Amino acid sequence: HVQLVESGGGSVQAGGSLTLSCAASRLAYARYCLGWIRQAPGKEREGVAAISNAGSNTYYADSLKDRVTIYRDNPKNTLYLQLNSLKTEDTAIYYCVKWRYGGSWYADFGYWGQGTQVTVS
Repeated sequence: HVQLVESGGGSVQAGGSLTLSCAASRLAYARYCLGWIRQAPGKEREGVAAISNAGSNTYYADSLKDRVTIYRDNPKNTLYLQLNSLKTEDTAIYYCVKWRYGGSWYADFGYWGQGTQVTVS
């Protein structure tokens, strides 16, 4: 059973930081590339970052790569997304999802969590 559970969202002032967590089931964590997408009200879903199951390859959206870091904590089967220098336009629901890498990165959406709200004011 694949399970992805996000946490760590909240309200923060512009310029602040947040670290989002995604606790994954052991199977999902070991087998899949995982990452984050976000969806703001009235906007399309946007890929944020992804990391391979071994942690050796990463993807960052060009618009965010200077402000976000994705990493894995293997003993905890947990994926993290550190968001720095937050802007009001970063306000969105952030989802942990399965990704694929086949020459290029893309969100699979075969598995994803319930999302965690990030609000920047």
